Amino acid sequence: MGNPFTDPTPAPAPVDGLPRSMALSLPHKDQPLLTLGPTPEQLSGGSPKTPSAGTVIPYAEEGFTGQELAELPTTLPFEFATSGHPAFDVPESMRPWRNRPLVSKTANYDSAGVAMFKDASGKLWDHPVLQIQFGLSALAAYRTSQDPWYLTKAKLHAQRQIDRRVVLRGAWWFPYPFDWSHTVHTGLDFKAPWYSGMAQGEALSLFVQLAQMPEITAEERAVYLDAADNVFASFFVGDDAQPWFMLVDAEGYAWIQEYPVDAPGTSDFTFNGMIFALFGLWDYYRQTQNELALKLWDGGLTTIDHYFSRLRNPNWISYYCNTHRSPAALGYTYHHHHVNQFMQLAWLSGRFSFARQMDRLIDDYSSSLLTEAGGTVAFAAGTHTLYKFDTRSDGSYSQTRNDAQLATKKVTFTRATSAPASMRRRIKGCGVYYRISAGAYAGWWVGEYYPKAFLRGQWLTRSYLPHRTLTFPANVARTVYLYGTGGSGGSTKTVKFVADSNAPFDQRAYINGRAMLRISAGRLTGYWVWQGDVRTDGL
Repeated sequence: MGNPFTDPTPAPAPVDGLPRSMALSLPHKDQPLLTLGPTPEQLSGGSPKTPSAGTVIPYAEEGFTGQELAELPTTLPFEFATSGHPAFDVPESMRPWRNRPLVSKTANYDSAGVAMFKDASGKLWDHPVLQIQFGLSALAAYRTSQDPWYLTKAKLHAQRQIDRRVVLRGAWWFPYPFDWSHTVHTGLDFKAPWYSGMAQGEALSLFVQLAQMPEITAEERAVYLDAADNVFASFFVGDDAQPWFMLVDAEGYAWIQEYPVDAPGTSDFTFNGMIFALFGLWDYYRQTQNELALKLWDGGLTTIDHYFSRLRNPNWISYYCNTHRSPAALGYTYHHHHVNQFMQLAWLSGRFSFARQMDRLIDDYSSSLLTEAGGTVAFAAGTHTLYKFDTRSDGSYSQTRNDAQLATKKVTFTRATSAPASMRRRIKGCGVYYRISAGAYAGWWVGEYYPKAFLRGQWLTRSYLPHRTLTFPANVARTVYLYGTGGSGGSTKTVKFVADSNAPFDQRAYINGRAMLRISAGRLTGYWVWQGDVRTDGL
């Protein structure tokens, strides 16, 4: 096999001991991630079962035309911790459920054209979260494509929820018409009909967002807004009778239960499902300015902030729920949903705490795969240690193999060089490593450590709204970087201030193997500084 290492074009005035072309020109530059990725499948931990004979689901009559709810409640029946989290408006692209991947026009549709859940036997089931998320994704697709097929589908999926509603305890509920048990999380054993706080919250988003579309009629708008009011009423129902999904725990924190189980203390306390539901409260508050919706939003964010240490699993995949706290059983995909959800919580609340928490989750366990084309790892001149780990054949993590170290190898290069890589990920119990993808060292891993070995380019870019603040410490020289792309060179500056000096920053990205912050105003606008060289948010 050929040697994958190539020498860069020599250049004068090295930067951090590296050729300038290697240190300052970025062969890859990704754009900031602005929205959530594909939605998780709510039933992935189990499979539907036909309910027992005689099961009755008390569907309301079809043909709702509005105002089924006599009057919205004006007080909450429970108290819970709050912290004054606001619900700010944000640019269109940063609002919940915008710019999602285009939904496929081929799905498991029923005869009415509504997406259904298909079980292992081929039977189709109504699935509220699946259908509501399909509707929201169709709306997002319509906004970007203006293809009327998507708007029609969004309305069709909203209508299915209206037609399949159950009216109990003065509110609308969206029933799951099958029995279901989670195969990993003990205690989640449901008999039809059962209900989910995730579905209730996401339905708020679907009805409100449809009502906001300029293309719908005034009559449709009234129906959707009345539907949202009827769903919002379910947030006022406690866990003292069925159905329910709101719970205040023993410490006084409010929870929206994706999987509400009696007795209430045995519920899953699922993080991602609660946050998806909170986005519905944000949508509803921004539309109605209802102060109780704002209080529920505030209480929910207070809960998520308080229990972040229970969600986070330092230097590894975050925990799925507060009850079972099992990261590997459900795979790392939920970790990345957490990352993106905390990004949106920071935008929608304007609170830096959620931005910092997002940063920690990214640092704990970031995206494993690069791109189909891979990436380029730069090596400084000198001796490096390569590693073999016990992984799956593609380098991904195996719970049974647990990334055990199998071998090491020393290699020495007389000059800075580079090699192709197919993967960047954290090795269990270790740091972040790159997997070399071709040549004599294919399959070997090298640890990330700038400027000794690093992935060239800009990766994992995130944007902050509002902009955050970094602080240069007094009387300490720091280097800031202006990067070039496509082979063009960049530049550096050395700065030193006689007193602590603040600057705003609007982006964070991994550039050449380091977490870098982009300054967004002042004489250093556009320059990047290593996060380790500054303080952030006054901390």
